[in-house]
Amino acid sequence: MEKNAESNRLEDKLTLLGGKTEYRQDYAPEVLEAFDNKHPDNDYWVQFKCPEFTSLCPITNQPDFAEIIISYLPDKKMVESKSLKLYLFSFRNHGAFHEDCVNIIMKDLIHLMNPKYIEVTGLFTPRGGIAIYPYANYGRPNTNYEDMAKKRLLAHQ
Repeated sequence: MEKNAESNRLEDKLTLLGGKTEYRQDYAPEVLEAFDNKHPDNDYWVQFKCPEFTSLCPITNQPDFAEIIISYLPDKKMVESKSLKLYLFSFRNHGAFHEDCVNIIMKDLIHLMNPKYIEVTGLFTPRGGIAIYPYANYGRPNTNYEDMAKKRLLAHQ
């Protein structure tokens, strides 16, 4: 019975699961939802891969396609996957450069979850013969995670 009560509370907090899916037509960070991490004392990786990310070039209005990879070490909150999917889909008609997309995604997730560490990579398909792979990361200031972020950024290839 206790498990059922816990499940009901979680369902009350997560509004997108089980309901009709409505896709936003422009950038919508407000669709992101978080839930409580049941293991905040453990350091562990959570990784999402979105192989069908789409945004628009802000100059030409042509579509850009990418695989977005999000990896993070959660603290007290975690991002709910359906809300993340809808959030990433909201970039479909949004004009932003590749580097902007990666940094916007990272900053929105930091704002939502306050993770210990996070990194976001965009593997954009070539246009005009050039592929762009922006990478952004963050480690919580004044912690070992900040040091980790600096080391991973400097070692990034």
